[in-house]
Amino acid sequence: QAPVHTNILFFFQIFVPILQGLTLAVKECSFDSDNFKFPLMALAELCEIKFGKTHPVCNLITSLPLWCPDPLSPGTGREIQSLSFLGAFFSLSVFAEDDTKVGDKFFSGPAITMENTRVVSQSLQHYLESARGDLFKILHNILLNGETREAALSYMAALVNRNVKKAQMQTDDKLVSTDGFMMNFLWVLQQLSMKIKLETVDALYIFHPKCRLNVSTEETRLNATMEDLKSWLTELHEDPSKFSEPKFPTECFFLTLHAHHLSILPCCRRYIRRLRAIRDLNRTVEELKNSENQWKDSPLASRHREMLKRCKTKLKKLVRSKACADAGLLDENLLRRCLQFFSMVIQLILRMVEPANPGVTLPLNPEIPKSFAALPEFYIEDVAEFLLFIVFEQNICFPQVLYEPCTEDIVNFLVVFICSQNYIKNPYLIAKLVEVLFVTNPAVQPRTQRFFEMMENHPLSINQLVPALMKFYTDVEHTGATSEFYDKFTIRYHISTIFKSLWQNINHQGTFLEEFNSGKQFVRYINMLINDTTFLLDESLESLKRIHEIQEEMKNKEQWDQLPREQQQSRQSQLTQDERVSRSYLALATETVDMFHILTKQVQKPFLRPELGPRLAAMLNYNLQHLQQPKCRDLKVENPEKYGFEPKKLLDQLTDIYLQLDCARFAKAIADDQRSYSRELFEEVISKMRKAGIKSTIAIEKFKLLLEKVEEIVARNSQSEMDYSDAPDEFKDINRTVRLIEIVIKSRFEHAQFLNRFTARFSAPPTSRSMLSQPIRMQHRAGIQP
Repeated sequence: QAPVHTNILFFFQIFVPILQGLTLAVKECSFDSDNFKFPLMALAELCEIKFGKTHPVCNLITSLPLWCPDPLSPGTGREIQSLSFLGAFFSLSVFAEDDTKVGDKFFSGPAITMENTRVVSQSLQHYLESARGDLFKILHNILLNGETREAALSYMAALVNRNVKKAQMQTDDKLVSTDGFMMNFLWVLQQLSMKIKLETVDALYIFHPKCRLNVSTEETRLNATMEDLKSWLTELHEDPSKFSEPKFPTECFFLTLHAHHLSILPCCRRYIRRLRAIRDLNRTVEELKNSENQWKDSPLASRHREMLKRCKTKLKKLVRSKACADAGLLDENLLRRCLQFFSMVIQLILRMVEPANPGVTLPLNPEIPKSFAALPEFYIEDVAEFLLFIVFEQNICFPQVLYEPCTEDIVNFLVVFICSQNYIKNPYLIAKLVEVLFVTNPAVQPRTQRFFEMMENHPLSINQLVPALMKFYTDVEHTGATSEFYDKFTIRYHISTIFKSLWQNINHQGTFLEEFNSGKQFVRYINMLINDTTFLLDESLESLKRIHEIQEEMKNKEQWDQLPREQQQSRQSQLTQDERVSRSYLALATETVDMFHILTKQVQKPFLRPELGPRLAAMLNYNLQHLQQPKCRDLKVENPEKYGFEPKKLLDQLTDIYLQLDCARFAKAIADDQRSYSRELFEEVISKMRKAGIKSTIAIEKFKLLLEKVEEIVARNSQSEMDYSDAPDEFKDINRTVRLIEIVIKSRFEHAQFLNRFTARFSAPPTSRSMLSQPIRMQHRAGIQP
């Protein structure tokens, strides 16, 4: 047996140079070869050396001045990566932004195929797995060693605390640790957290006086203002006996949670931004190539050629960068571990919501637990963002990752919080949860059908989901954000798509019917559908007219060439903008018309309520008029399918809705619309349907019969003369003239105000029917239908 030397000075003299040599060696390494293995393996083996119960090399490492150096500059994240002893070992990366050697060696060839990229990515992922395995051994041994555990935890907390800026949407990359560094750190933490039992985790750790994580009081909370938070924390800290000493499982769990926020999520956002940049550059290159004949002999030719060259160079760099990121981020095993950890986070949050009830039931307790309200918003937002990343992007879709045992927890979490909107203050966070349902919808992503079926068949969703989504549909009318006007249409498009799928489920269809007949949300929901359909079709058709005008101008080449260059560019820019607006608005408008078409086919009576029938009839007449005006020829554009414009289908659906609601009450509502209805309009529609073969002969005859009913009512309305000589004084004005018209107008105006007024979900007190004033009651007394 070799002699053991206990002289600490000799030990330092021998091993400090070795450790410094390993640091210098690993700094020279890259994943362009397998040389990185040697310094990592050497350090891992040194850390495993035991002398009794002590790991002497671990003691030495944590005693070095550069184990966890104090911050010296604003760039604390990059600083701790560059200066700390383990920083160099954790810096090994495949990301092009961190190390150009990997991209230059593996992804710079002239003929990089998808298959080559996939094989290289797998090889690099094996390299990463090997390196991270050694990093885990190093940190795990330092944690196992009782004398160095505190130093290890302090270092891990410093890595998280000094990189908080990495979670910002826009940050200076020079001030924070690199993506590769943070992903390596996350991998090690995931391994450490793998066997943690939730029963051993203190959910209140981030409020603990001894919490290692610096969670700013300015961090947005789920449902607490800064004042609420400070008040509750003061109350909580008054009694120190409420807190037990933090244990390793709790500290490790929360370090891992915050590490996900600072590593995988920023990487996902960067990846998506890069994909969009590649798409935009490809489009620009294609446009410049396709229009080369127009500019090659112009004074701008040299500028366009230079722009084309710059775009191609940048595109090549971005494609190489994406290939590197594919290896570093699109690792199925890594994504699966992330999902499993987020499942644990979800379970912990649900326990905070219902501490006495392991199986959550709906509705939740109206009194929101303060501990839940004070949680950082990103605890839930990160789960939603991660789910959107792995499902929505077609190029990076890993639907198989969703079918882990933890999926049930994720479905439960989505249903509970979408149906408990009062628990979350930020409407955009609820919108992200709704978006997860949207992107997993089989109509959007067929490969996630099983996940969506789990959601729609979840016991809590059957009675709660439809009313909750209807409520949110109306609540997003005003969110307080500057972009609320456009955001609401996207959110409503998502909800409409979900509704169309839920309608096919017999259980949810029953909930729809129940809500239509006696629910609180139906009237406001349908009212919003009416408003949206009118606005979206209006805007879509206007943008199509502008597209038609510019396309006609460009067809007349002689006249177009005479326009100044600036005016040509301005018109082309307007065309691009109108095309984008038209595509978006037509997609949204189509969805709302589809919704009306589906619903009115099954149920009619709810749509004929006094507060809805006249508005629905007016909306249909108005849009029918726009499609039949003499100016409708201005809607003829090149490649209408490019914009999703199908006028025949739209006319067919609108006239279907008329026929599905055909009855005496609806005929009266049509006749009462003096703004858009006319006999000529309906006759023109009939003629067009017959010529274009849009409807069967039977359907056209039914539409003609509806027209005759309406005309009879119009004739009766014009002939009727009522005697109001015995009307009460309260119905007369100063000249003793009966003011029924004023009463009707005012009462209907107030109904519209009530329906259009934003239910105070986010900024104002709620509106109720009891707030409608005397004219409505007078209208009923006068025997006039609202």
